[in-house]
Amino acid sequence: MDPLSDVLALLDVKGALSVRLEAGGHWAMDFTGYRHLKFGAVLSGDCWITVDGVEEPVHLDAGDCYLLANGLPYRVGSDLETEPVDGSLVFAAAGGAPIVRYGDADPMTVVIGVSITLDELNAGLLLDSLPPLIIIRASSDPAHVLRSALQLLAHETAESRPGAALMTGHLAHIVFLQALRAHLASPGGDAPPYGGWLGALADPQIGAALGLMHDDVTRRWTVRDLATAVNMSRSSFAERFKALVGVAPVDYLLKRRMQTAGQALRNGDRTVSAIAADWGYDSESAFSNAFKRVMGRAPSHYRRAEALAR
Repeated sequence: MDPLSDVLALLDVKGALSVRLEAGGHWAMDFTGYRHLKFGAVLSGDCWITVDGVEEPVHLDAGDCYLLANGLPYRVGSDLETEPVDGSLVFAAAGGAPIVRYGDADPMTVVIGVSITLDELNAGLLLDSLPPLIIIRASSDPAHVLRSALQLLAHETAESRPGAALMTGHLAHIVFLQALRAHLASPGGDAPPYGGWLGALADPQIGAALGLMHDDVTRRWTVRDLATAVNMSRSSFAERFKALVGVAPVDYLLKRRMQTAGQALRNGDRTVSAIAADWGYDSESAFSNAFKRVMGRAPSHYRRAEALAR
């Protein structure tokens, strides 16, 4: 499995909720924040988006998309001068309807908003690697791939249809993944401080090493093994990996192994010793010590805490 697919599977992307906003005339809405990720696409018209933590407002035209990833307040509106209203109150007044209409004057702007939640324990794997705002312009290559999915989203949100929740959920996953691909393909997409493992995927050699690690996470990779596999010297590989990913190769691999082990503990009833054996540990105690060092608690305590939280 490639690293992005592997991590997204661990993150258990879920809770995709789509809402269609149709706003006319001069309008602006403030949103106090959100959990994890927010994806938006302008289907028609245009608008501005302002995000806390991002220095400049961004103008969006029809076909442009955005991904928000810092959970902080943001504002969407027809212009930068109109006094904003509380967007949550506008949406609450719609009573949970999939279409929210605001204002009654032309020109009309139509925006689809998709809320995406992740597994809480592992959400930082992705969120720490993303900038607070990603823009995908309609003229970019990734937007051409997105267009078909956006057309389907527009169709599904235009009126209530049987199975709409399931359909929009699947489409939301598609546009979310394509937004991540667009971020990776954009110039400077791997630049600090929003690099991490996600940005490192764009590097031919470090990306290849990450692919090897994710493809066989139970293998006891050494730095020399990985360096040899991607045709680098041990020292150059270790230095470049840490510069791009932010941690040493062995630390990254250990954390990834324990996160995957944690998923196995939460989602099944196998014994700790059986899971330890799967991850290549000769003893349960050795595995438990490594798990506690990375995850903050012993495997048995971790499993019980997760069961109580559900």
